[in-house]
Amino acid sequence: MHIGELAERTGLSHRTIRHYDDVGLLPATRTEGGFRVYTVTDCERLLAIRSLKPMGYSLEEITHVLEAIDAVTASPEDAAAREGLAALQEELTARREKLARNLRQADELLESLRDI
Repeated sequence: MHIGELAERTGLSHRTIRHYDDVGLLPATRTEGGFRVYTVTDCERLLAIRSLKPMGYSLEEITHVLEAIDAVTASPEDAAAREGLAALQEELTARREKLARNLRQADELLESLRDI
């Protein structure tokens, strides 16, 4: 698919997708004419990136997360890769819990402001 379709599927801008290509986070294949083309796997990877950004991950940290996922995908039986993925899952769970806590606090603040 071309960048427009990928942008539509993911809700991300062309500019963001190009930036991720430029920094090596989502390298695109190029046609002979120089157009970026993407696969379904690229789309799934971009959706993962999109999910990690609001969790506070930097682009460098996202690179490490994707590498951990890629390692397990390439070698499902690799114990070290599985351990890395398990550690990643624990970290993601902790970050999600922190976000949920922050959201609850924001809801409490909004509710208290309604009572004023």
